[in-house]
Amino acid sequence: RENFIHLCNPHLEKMKEDILYHFALGTGTHDFPALFGDVKFVCVGGSPSRMKAFIAYIAEELGLGSPSCDYPNICAGTDRYAMYKVGPVLSVSHGMGIPSISIMLHELIKLLYHAKCSNITIIRIGTSGGIGLEPGSVVITRQSVDATFKPQLEQVVLGKTVIRGTNLDEQLAKELMQCSKEIGQFNTVVGNTMCTLDFYEGQGRLDGAICLYDEEEKLQYLKKAYDSGVRNIEMESSVFAAMCNLSGVKAAVVCVTLLNRLEGDQISSSHDVLVEYQQRPQKLVGYFIKKSLGKV
Repeated sequence: RENFIHLCNPHLEKMKEDILYHFALGTGTHDFPALFGDVKFVCVGGSPSRMKAFIAYIAEELGLGSPSCDYPNICAGTDRYAMYKVGPVLSVSHGMGIPSISIMLHELIKLLYHAKCSNITIIRIGTSGGIGLEPGSVVITRQSVDATFKPQLEQVVLGKTVIRGTNLDEQLAKELMQCSKEIGQFNTVVGNTMCTLDFYEGQGRLDGAICLYDEEEKLQYLKKAYDSGVRNIEMESSVFAAMCNLSGVKAAVVCVTLLNRLEGDQISSSHDVLVEYQQRPQKLVGYFIKKSLGKV
């Protein structure tokens, strides 16, 4: 059964042209169905270079490219986001934090709608701080929670507070977990992900420019988070889950942990180790895509 993108905006139908400003794309200048109509998998992550590396990786895995291939940035007309495509896979950067990924998702969802894409799976791959996990562990998010451990996104729209749900697709999470078991290369868990508005105080760090609490208070907070089911912390998952839910899109968040926050605040692993950690979500999602396409 075809499952098309659902747009929660009746005003778009009245527009003669839709300009996706931050992508430097528009329905009046680009043929969206021709460019993107075959997309089935969208992977998003913070860094442009990481998303370019992912598209090169998945191209080789799917037999659609070689290490020497170059992949042009579809959004080269702007420096806000980067976008790459190979076969049915789209790879898009989203920057850091809720505001940045929110802007990207508004335009990405419209792009998929204008392209008449169906049966889309969107997966955020990234890095995070772990709680009670060895560095290098991969967390598949069950639900995104706020800094008070509630599974919700609180947003102010026209001066009024709007609450939106942040659950992620349960079946997709199970499929990704099964893929990790089949790979058998790194520790993977399913757990809640805390999404914060800040990297320092918002995540209870002691090493920011401002810190008005002590180490005992920090550890009490993080242990409370762990007891509530939180296994990692990042800054994008809540709005990602909420917007995908409203648009009727299957979505997942797969993040590697770079450190255990119960043991410290600063990321001290070597560059080579961090690069290998960052490849783990790519490997898991790449395997999932290959399996979904019958290429495993």
